[in-house]
Amino acid sequence: MGAAILDGAAVATQIRAELTERVGALVAKGVRPGLGTILVGDNPASAAYVRLKHQDCAEVGITSFGEHLPADTPPDVLHRLIDEYNANPEVDGFLVQTPLPPQLDEEAALFAVDPTKDVDGLHPVNLGKLVQGAAGPVPCTPAGIQELLVRHGVAIEGRHVVIIGRGLTIGRPLANLLALKRAHANAAVTVVHTGVSDLASYVRPADIVVAAAGSPGLVKADWIRPGAVVVGAGVTMHGRRIISDLDDGVAEVAGWVTPRVGGVGPMTRAMLLRNAVDAAERRAATGGGGA
Repeated sequence: MGAAILDGAAVATQIRAELTERVGALVAKGVRPGLGTILVGDNPASAAYVRLKHQDCAEVGITSFGEHLPADTPPDVLHRLIDEYNANPEVDGFLVQTPLPPQLDEEAALFAVDPTKDVDGLHPVNLGKLVQGAAGPVPCTPAGIQELLVRHGVAIEGRHVVIIGRGLTIGRPLANLLALKRAHANAAVTVVHTGVSDLASYVRPADIVVAAAGSPGLVKADWIRPGAVVVGAGVTMHGRRIISDLDDGVAEVAGWVTPRVGGVGPMTRAMLLRNAVDAAERRAATGGGGA
């Protein structure tokens, strides 16, 4: 029969419409949300992703700030720009697009971002808040996966979630997010990775599977319990084609599945915008201007 589609593109459109209303309310108070990006070098995938982020900003009414530095940029120049964004009251949040050229330390750049302006939600302060269950920006892809499930009516509470992948951007924060004792979480979460022997035996009992290993076609149809919910969060570029961690046959067994294109990616970008608008609302609550 085939799985129902977890349509990230459609949900992201709904979220952008909601954010447009929130931005309008902020502008009426004299606060225009601002989102900044720093791109170093000419990685085509990074450049395309940053371009899409700025298009998204324009759609919902967020002012976008963009800096494109040459690939040979020294650390002091990058950190000076980070400091400028940290100090700019019109920039509610920003990100340093990765990967960075080899002469630049990605961890040092992340640590240099003001945690209150960390729209990626990956600063150690914000990851610590996530572990504690405290308020703060949540990493965009995990937040997007949770929102995608919720808006399709997929129950998470009390379910067994298996996450394949332990990376900083998806696997680890998603495990913390879905295990929190709160609505749309409170799951039993198992984290595995490609170094685990007999990986399929861990995946088969799961109610919800999130593949975030970046290993093309890793998850096979016979790994999936019939009717399970399967999210392909890991992707690999093969030329200009995006290859999912999910084998095509998974869609014949699963109850719900993300499409190869238009699943998690649009949700990640939507959550980035939401983090920026959240930050602008905090600025408005403290009396900050800058529209």
